Amino acid sequence: MPDMPDTRPAPQAILHPDAMTLTPVSKPTASGAPALLPSGGMLGRVPGAAWVLLLLIAAFSVFGPGFLSMANLLNVGTQSTILLLIALPMTLIIMTEGLDLSIGAVLTLCGVVLAMVNISTGSVPLALLAALGVGIAFGLVNGGLVTGLGIPPFVATLGTLGAAQGLALVLTDGQSVVGISDAIPDLYAGEWLGIPIPIYIAVVCYALFHWLLYRTRFGAYVFALGGNGEALKFAGVSIHRYLIAVYVLGGVMAGIAALLLTARMNAGHPTAAIGMEFDAIAAVAVGGTTFDRGNGWLPGTVLGVLAVGVLRNGLNLLGVPSAVQVAAIGLLVLLVLLIESFKNKERA
Repeated sequence: MPDMPDTRPAPQAILHPDAMTLTPVSKPTASGAPALLPSGGMLGRVPGAAWVLLLLIAAFSVFGPGFLSMANLLNVGTQSTILLLIALPMTLIIMTEGLDLSIGAVLTLCGVVLAMVNISTGSVPLALLAALGVGIAFGLVNGGLVTGLGIPPFVATLGTLGAAQGLALVLTDGQSVVGISDAIPDLYAGEWLGIPIPIYIAVVCYALFHWLLYRTRFGAYVFALGGNGEALKFAGVSIHRYLIAVYVLGGVMAGIAALLLTARMNAGHPTAAIGMEFDAIAAVAVGGTTFDRGNGWLPGTVLGVLAVGVLRNGLNLLGVPSAVQVAAIGLLVLLVLLIESFKNKERA
């Protein structure tokens, strides 16, 4: 008797009883961890961001005076570090089908608190701990509103955005907090082996997030939360705890980024990072992370951050007003999404 064909639907994820982790079946690895490549392979998503980045570099090398100088390229890398620090957790948040509109305002508030504590105590470590505490508190609030009360992430983080921005203005009376220790701006201006210190900080943070997302059970759960959260529930996993942890990571990175932002500006400004959440979301989208099905790729976020950084730097060299730069970043996102749309149609 001939074998009957197997008509059972393909599973969405594989549950490993020994590790209780979920991994997408589209790209399994020998260790059972989520694949490092986005769905579709290296040519599936990367070129959209990579080709646009190369196009920007080529254009500004021709029209931007001094763009290809080593000093300017290091400047691009240094200025992109703050954006990368908040784009990394934003990637994980978006992968869980969430959103954090408050991260720019929280970063601003963390910077203000860091500057005020540093001035009052003279201690950089205490100031950093205070900034981290503020970031963690807002991460817990965001996660609690989304998971505990079931408020949509857009609405919940829009509310905490207003709260953080208002607190920063109240604490400073709308004025910059000046008089911080020289050690803080020295950190931003410092170099080791000719490479600025902020770049080393960004590399370390990226390495930690890469390990967290691709080498730990937590990372497997992040993929599953966006792609197949129901399977996690059936496996007995507390998805609320992991969702809160993702938002807390955003708060932690806002606190670390506040140190670099305050060092860069040599003061705590109550509006310094307002709107930076837009750049972070743009960088994540340009890098190929989508808002559904847990599709995300951390190296793509780096490409997106570099694309946004190169675009802003090149437009600054050309003397383009900041308002026009915001519109240009929006067009950049649309261009990359258009490229991906055409590629998806071709694959279909």
